[in-house]
Amino acid sequence: MSLPCLILAAGFGTRMGELSRDRPKALIEVAGMPLIAHALAAARAGGAGPIAVNAHYRAEALTGWLRVHAPDVHVLHESPDILDSGGAIKNALAVLGEGPLFTLNADAVWEGEAPLAALVRVWDPERMEALLALVPRGAAVGRQGGGDFARGGDGRLVWDKGPDGAVYVGAQVIDPARIAANPARIFPLRDTWEEMRGEGRLFGMMHAGRWADVGHPGGITAAEEMLGHDADL
Repeated sequence: MSLPCLILAAGFGTRMGELSRDRPKALIEVAGMPLIAHALAAARAGGAGPIAVNAHYRAEALTGWLRVHAPDVHVLHESPDILDSGGAIKNALAVLGEGPLFTLNADAVWEGEAPLAALVRVWDPERMEALLALVPRGAAVGRQGGGDFARGGDGRLVWDKGPDGAVYVGAQVIDPARIAANPARIFPLRDTWEEMRGEGRLFGMMHAGRWADVGHPGGITAAEEMLGHDADL
């Protein structure tokens, strides 16, 4: 099954400090490739299409890179305001359609099987409104802080920010119907997840591999070490 994909790349990258002063976080390089290239590779490996990328901070630089390296990708320039994660998905539906879609965070690198390929095999729209890829806290490379969720035996998720919580790796399948119905223009995805969780429609899948958080400078080295380890196997 092929699903459309939105790559979330509009953030300001404030935790990156000077590295994002003159470029968007998505163009910071890890292992010789900008983060957006890693995300696009993960999307294509999962069979995603069409693909859209949202942009806001230093949008012209990201748009220019995509025009050269991925001209088939739709760029959604959020202006004058950044729309937050939920608003970004709502804004993308005009391009990606109103059915289930993938989302990928651009400030991440994945090891192992392409997370989207695994997600689509587990996706069950009869039971699920969102299916999130997770890793155990110990497989979250460069992670600062605890987990995000606890996963029940049936795959349903509850919040768990403790040290043993599973970590969301920035890859999911989501039915955007609730998002499309939200009257707000700017809103976080977390609120929609909470509605789904309350109705038993928020699920998780354990990703068979590691994940690196590249949302802060230390994550760059950690991600490169992770990928180097993978290359040496």
